[in-house]
Amino acid sequence: MPSAMVVDDEDLVRQVIRKTLEDAGYEVIEATNGKNALHQCTLTPTDLVIIDILMPDQDGFESISAIRHAAPATKIIAITGSDNMIGILKFLDVAKMIGAHRTLQKPFEMQDLLGAAQALLQS
Repeated sequence: MPSAMVVDDEDLVRQVIRKTLEDAGYEVIEATNGKNALHQCTLTPTDLVIIDILMPDQDGFESISAIRHAAPATKIIAITGSDNMIGILKFLDVAKMIGAHRTLQKPFEMQDLLGAAQALLQS
């Protein structure tokens, strides 16, 4: 059974992604920010991390870099959303440059997330 961690400061986003992944057969844990995510990665390694970029305490950029260093085999999907389209695209580009394997702009279809997750874990 593949494992995944959902990292987002918004409860509803985490719940929806968690339910979608669990329905698809994933074992899922959650983290509310980047610091919690890195701590969880050291305790419970996962195959996949789905992480928001804009979060308090430790943003997704810092967290992606730290996770890449601590768990290099872990696949990472960075997600973010904002009213500023140019800002979103820049954030997603930076996320790829620092180690995210895939990126998705919020809001996204759950099928797109599942497709990205399955493709990454099969590669």
